[in-house]
Amino acid sequence: MSAVRKPLPKLVFLRLLSSVATSMAQHKIVPDVIANAPKKPSLIKYPTGAKVIFGNILKPTEAKDMPGVKWAAEKNAFYTLCMVDPDAPSREEATFRQWHHWLIGNIPAEQNIPNICKGETLSEYIGPAPPEGTGLHRYIFLIYKQNGLLKFDEPRLTNRSADMRGNFSIARFAAKYNLGNPIAGNFYQAEYDDYVPILCQQLGS
Repeated sequence: MSAVRKPLPKLVFLRLLSSVATSMAQHKIVPDVIANAPKKPSLIKYPTGAKVIFGNILKPTEAKDMPGVKWAAEKNAFYTLCMVDPDAPSREEATFRQWHHWLIGNIPAEQNIPNICKGETLSEYIGPAPPEGTGLHRYIFLIYKQNGLLKFDEPRLTNRSADMRGNFSIARFAAKYNLGNPIAGNFYQAEYDDYVPILCQQLGS
């Protein structure tokens, strides 16, 4: 007979929720990227087993492939997911802020579970590629609930080129499509490792 799974203690659950806003404020994601932090966390895990946990440090090698992303979704709703780096090429001189690594819209929620594979990919996933000597970069995942199915007029970007990735603004994008504030999110940090030159070659840079 299998054991009954007990719910998280209320105190632990509240700490998990508060960690989103607290961590994003500590790392200045608010106001560098968004005006208001999401109230709920998103659960993010890479194929390497690496997990995203409120600003923990991952290696680019650990995050090179598209992760699985989960959040508390509403049945029959649609969502937008993005991943941005506001520290390109460095936190001190962020002239390309924000560099977007991933952008998917019209993600359906089936039985309260978001199905990213059925979403509309606007920009294919590109892993972190912080230049050598630029220190830690913040990689931020944000999820927005849409008002319904949307018609996006953004260019479709592949993961074979870095063109049109820089100087993006998720706040401006959210305003354009009336997305409001993000409903969930998470983030990690990464700095240069030996995978970065490989990715740069893939991007033709």
